Amino acid sequence: MENPPHTRSVKIDDDERGGWSSDRPRRSGPERPPNISVRCRVLSPSDELRYSPASLLVIASADADTRDSFSVRLIDRPGALLSLDKVRGLLAGRVPEEEMEQRAQELLDAAARKRLEAGEPVVISTTALDPAERERLARLAASARRPRHLILLEVGRDQVADEDRASLNELRRRLDAGELGAEGYQTALRLNAQAASELKRIVFAPEPRDE
Repeated sequence: MENPPHTRSVKIDDDERGGWSSDRPRRSGPERPPNISVRCRVLSPSDELRYSPASLLVIASADADTRDSFSVRLIDRPGALLSLDKVRGLLAGRVPEEEMEQRAQELLDAAARKRLEAGEPVVISTTALDPAERERLARLAASARRPRHLILLEVGRDQVADEDRASLNELRRRLDAGELGAEGYQTALRLNAQAASELKRIVFAPEPRDE
């Protein structure tokens, strides 16, 4: 009868072992920010949009006049509508020019956070073509456990600055693919000029109950 083959044992050095153990050093450095990714639903244009009362709505466009006129026309709660341009106007002449951007951002964030924590809606009119800026705004609402939504207003090619074209195209691609959920947005909507003009109401209220 043949003897069974000898088995070989292989020693794995401590520095070659995978996984984590209590005697291995933990990862150093700053803590990772909380994961705020969600499933994003891409909405279709309609004549009315309804969001829950304590939502963050980011209205983004490459053209400031387009987004501001759209926001003023449709948002019937003046206190809910915030923008860096508005905050800069409030701070003009009160803070040094070199501190303007930082102070304006801090004031905007503080005002938005206060409303969100109080259960009030917040609408921020911005370019928001930079993904880091969109995620920063989403995190502001996520920290208060509030819903996050985004509307992209399209404008003519001549209204888009050359330096914004690549960022705008990437935002369009991510929105159409439903990828803005990775930035924390539950819904996203892309409106051309005609669809924007046909929108009559933006409502921050629960769905009406069936009688």
